[in-house]
Amino acid sequence: MQELHDAPLAPLTTFRLGGPATRLLTATTDAEVVAAVREADASGTPLLVIGGGSNLVIGDKGFDGTALRIATKGFTLSGTSLELAAGEVWTDAVARTVEAGLAGIECLAGIPGSAGATPIQNVGAYGQEVSSTITQVVAYDRHTRETVTLPNAECSFSYRHSRFKAEPDRFVVLRVRFALEEAGGLSAPLAYPETARAMGVEQGERVAASAARETVLKLRAGKGMVLAPDDHDTWSAGSFFTNPILDEAAFQDFLARVHERLGPDVTPPAFPAEDGRTKTSAAWLIDRAGFTKGYGRGPARISTKHTLALTNRGEATTEDLLALAREVVAGVHAAFGVTLVNEPVTVGVSL
Repeated sequence: MQELHDAPLAPLTTFRLGGPATRLLTATTDAEVVAAVREADASGTPLLVIGGGSNLVIGDKGFDGTALRIATKGFTLSGTSLELAAGEVWTDAVARTVEAGLAGIECLAGIPGSAGATPIQNVGAYGQEVSSTITQVVAYDRHTRETVTLPNAECSFSYRHSRFKAEPDRFVVLRVRFALEEAGGLSAPLAYPETARAMGVEQGERVAASAARETVLKLRAGKGMVLAPDDHDTWSAGSFFTNPILDEAAFQDFLARVHERLGPDVTPPAFPAEDGRTKTSAAWLIDRAGFTKGYGRGPARISTKHTLALTNRGEATTEDLLALAREVVAGVHAAFGVTLVNEPVTVGVSL
C-alpha cells in the first residue's frame, strides 16, 4: 500500500482544488482498504475516503488526517450479473456492459468517478439511477468492524441519497453488484425526454444500447459534463446542486414568486416526486435568478455550457468556489424562496 506524507489532494479531485493531507494511502485490494480503515479507527485518526474525486470539495487547508484513496480493480460479469470493485472507473465499466450487449446503465455513461461512489449518491442521469439495478453493496462496517453485504432494500435509496450518505462515517464501500438486462443489444426503455428527442424516437422506446450510450455522451459533452483536461468547463463536480423537491405549500409559494417575478404566463419545470411532492429544476432556478452561463467575476465561475456546474477556471481556490456557490444560493432564495442544496461532499468547509 503506497504511503505519502503532506500529499496534495487537489490532483485527486475533478475540481483540482484543496490543500494537502497529512498522510495519503493508496489501497489496491479490499484487504488493504479494510486494514487502513481499521488502523485509522483504532488510533482515532480522522479518515477521508477518496474514490474518483468527482464529488469532493476539499478546503484550502487540506485534511489533517489520513486520506485513503481506493484504487481497487475488479470487473466480473456472469450472465447479467455484474460485480465491480469500488475503485473501478465508472464510465469504463458502463462501456464494457454495453459492449457485452447488456442494458440497465447505458444512460449513465460519462459520469466521472468510481464505481464505489455510485450507491452513495444513488447516481442518476438521463432517466436511470443505479438503485434500479444494484442488487447488493459489499461494505466495511466501521461500527461492527466487519465486512457486510447489504441488499438493495437495506440501502435506503432515494433521490441522490442512500443509507451510505446518511451514515457517512459508518460504511466504506468495497464492491457493488448489479442485475442488468439481456435485451438483444437494445437499451432499457428510454425514460428521459431529452434522450428520446435526440435519438428521434418516442419516450419509452428501446434503441441500440451502444447508440443510447453515445447519445448520452454527446449530450453530456455539450454541457461540459464529460471530463476533458483542457476544458475548464469540466473542472467541476458536475451538477453542484440537487433539484429541489418541494411540498405542496412550498411549491405554491414558489409558483407565486415565479409569477410575481417573471409574469403570470411563466410556468417553471415541475415533476411529480415522492409523497405528493414536486421536483423542480435547479438549473432553471439559477438561470432565472440571473446567474447565467459563464457568470462570475473571478477564477471560479458558472460553466459556459451549463448553469448547474460551478467550475475552476484554472487558478481558483476552494474559497473562490464557495463564495460563488453562496452567492448563487442566496440569489435563488431571494428570487424564489427556494434553498439550493449542494450535491458534492465538503471536507473542512461548508456553504
